[in-house]
Amino acid sequence: MSEDQKSDLQTPGIDGTPTADRGAGLSYPFSGQGTAKTGRPGDGEVMQMRPGVFWLRMPVPIPGLDYINLWLLEDGEGWTVVDTGFRSAQLQEIWEQVFQRHLQGRPITRILCTHFHPDHLGLAGWLQERWQAPLWMTLGEWSFGRMLELEAMPEVPADVIAFYRRAGLPEAQIEAIRARGYGNFSKSVTPIPRSFHRISHNDRIRIGAQDWQVIVGNGHSPEHACLYSPDLNLLISGDQVLPRISPHIGVYPGEPDADPLTQYLDSLGNFAHLPADVLVLPAHGDPFIGLQTRIAMLRRHHEIRLEALLEALREPHTVPATLPLLFKRDVSGHITLAVGEALAHLHHLMRNGLVTRQLNAEGVYEFRRSDRAVRAAAE
Repeated sequence: MSEDQKSDLQTPGIDGTPTADRGAGLSYPFSGQGTAKTGRPGDGEVMQMRPGVFWLRMPVPIPGLDYINLWLLEDGEGWTVVDTGFRSAQLQEIWEQVFQRHLQGRPITRILCTHFHPDHLGLAGWLQERWQAPLWMTLGEWSFGRMLELEAMPEVPADVIAFYRRAGLPEAQIEAIRARGYGNFSKSVTPIPRSFHRISHNDRIRIGAQDWQVIVGNGHSPEHACLYSPDLNLLISGDQVLPRISPHIGVYPGEPDADPLTQYLDSLGNFAHLPADVLVLPAHGDPFIGLQTRIAMLRRHHEIRLEALLEALREPHTVPATLPLLFKRDVSGHITLAVGEALAHLHHLMRNGLVTRQLNAEGVYEFRRSDRAVRAAAE
């Protein structure tokens, strides 16, 4: 896995769908509350969502995201923290303000991270050391984060360069990948605890006076944990379901033939039993009501992309040639992330027998519609 991938994994996505379309049909019940009536808490402040559930926000050094939403849950004599923010002195200072102003003299007794991306896991090690609180995660997320933290090489490995060459990146972009280096994930996280408490899909976790169901989603990350409280009618969705941007779904050198889009779309079915009026607490964007509407929008968003690709692939396309079909803005500044998303869609079509690929004379993959897809279109 390249360092470029590790950087890209910090952001949910580069969705090109107009904002008006993405947010339509959802309601934001906390609009007009919070600091200066913004509907959001300010730095170092918290805002109550439900009894015992508080929202805090931390800055994110990623253009277009700006903030991540974290959650404090009253947990008996202490507090459970859901997600932690990036590793940075600024965020540690904000956390110290939260400790002093809002913990009511009670300690943090559990750190629960939805997934391994640094804006979620970055300060888990620091919080664990500060409070001697255990880290709770799924095995897939903890182990992937630990692997990336420990992985480091003086140069970008040859197989990573070969992956991006097969994907059709020009030499200037290949050299930019080399220049970024490899194995720097640890710079974005404090040391990840060597031990953790495993959580799994459909587990029930008692936090304070409520039971929370673990709902695992896939595709954005290996084994992303969401938390649902039937009593509070509340879903902490992490990055799996976001109100205004689509989560990043990408293919990268560590698993070059992966099909994360199929995994993502399939795992959205894990939320089908939740009520239409559940309050969703996302990692980015504002709390909203309209989960099933948003899931339908996310499915349709990917269907539109897949339909555009399939139509264009009457003729062979390299991956870079597909990017204008998928994104409505310039993605040259996020090229590996854009290539990863394109490959995710192309691999989904391949899995369904609608697209084939082969290496051309330059050693670059070209994708085109399969005979099966052509026959299906003619029927």
